[in-house]
Amino acid sequence: MGRLSRRAFALAALSMLTPASGAASAPGAAAPRERRRAGGEMRGVWLATVSNRDWPSKPGLPADRQRAELVAHLDTAVRRRLNTVIFQARPTADALWPSPYEPWSQYLTGTQGGDPGWDPLGTAVEEAHARGLELHAWFNPYRVANHTDPGRLVASHPARRNPDWVVAYGGKLYYNPGLPEVRAFVQDAMLDAVHRYPVDAVHFDDYFYPYPVAGQSFDDDAAYERHGGGFPDRAAWRRDNIDRLVRETAARVTSVRPGTRFGVSPFGVWRNAGTDPLGSATRAGVQTYDDLYADTRKWVRKGWIDYLVPQLYWNIGFPAADYAELLSWWARVARDSRTELYVGEALYKAGDPAQPAAWQDPAELSRHLTLARDHPEVRGHVHFAAKEVAADRIGAMARVVADHYQRPATPPR
Repeated sequence: MGRLSRRAFALAALSMLTPASGAASAPGAAAPRERRRAGGEMRGVWLATVSNRDWPSKPGLPADRQRAELVAHLDTAVRRRLNTVIFQARPTADALWPSPYEPWSQYLTGTQGGDPGWDPLGTAVEEAHARGLELHAWFNPYRVANHTDPGRLVASHPARRNPDWVVAYGGKLYYNPGLPEVRAFVQDAMLDAVHRYPVDAVHFDDYFYPYPVAGQSFDDDAAYERHGGGFPDRAAWRRDNIDRLVRETAARVTSVRPGTRFGVSPFGVWRNAGTDPLGSATRAGVQTYDDLYADTRKWVRKGWIDYLVPQLYWNIGFPAADYAELLSWWARVARDSRTELYVGEALYKAGDPAQPAAWQDPAELSRHLTLARDHPEVRGHVHFAAKEVAADRIGAMARVVADHYQRPATPPR
């Protein structure tokens, strides 16, 4: 999720407050009933660190200032009656903890490999738990850098020591998912955090193979020639590479720290019905199965993951990808599976003048949660992202709290 670029791509592809603080329902309107379900409810927020999106506010701040900003986000989550923070601990093949595998993130000090003088992930886990919050460690498996110059990476970076692991594509550097040694390495790097800290879950975002870039191809010819035998085509081989990453990570998380869950937050459209009769009634320009080689529907149906958070970042009635249609479609997919279904919500769009008119209405997001109440498969929601939860530009989050989060709730177990 370097979600900045993903957000922009998705748009192009598809064309300290309390409930009393300005969040009352319209006069005469009945407030939506608060959700009550056995087994808990996910009320999450993503806290993005890539490009200093949510935290730290800028690189190079003193350690005490960084820590204070982090704790402030956790305190805001508590005030909003959220119960889970999804903390981006590995945004670009780097680390927000003292990792023996990868360098300290440049988003802390401004220099990749620079020791910030404290342990952000360890602190996030400790401080979240002290507040009754779950802390899910969010990793991006394959993104190496938001540029294409390996020389800008710290000299000890694994991508510089193993240049054959890296593919330049779309203005960025990526590890090649088709190499077994890469798959093993990124798991080792991510699982180090699970060894060290009592995280409540391991969380992947929507980046597997990168989003398509017009006029460019992802150069994995050599890897396909070496490892693609037995597959009908390159697409099937790529999907198998991602399937293996997901299955192996799930098994290793359980082995390292039993009870820690594994979840994935993919782009919200698996396939359009025009491509596959099993798909949703959408006309999305991106389909995870075909473009990111991530068969997210299969992972749910086979129970390979503990939870799925599809990013349903469109308003109710949006022509190309209607929130209501996708909500119902994912509910059917999750029905009778062992995978918990939560919904990724686009709080960042609320009040953005560049967004459709529906997003200028503070009640749009609350309507999403009201609609989800009719689908028992939906066990909660995760909001993108922490900066917007704090700022709440037009009061959309306050409206959600007033309408749906009047009482605390525990996360699903």
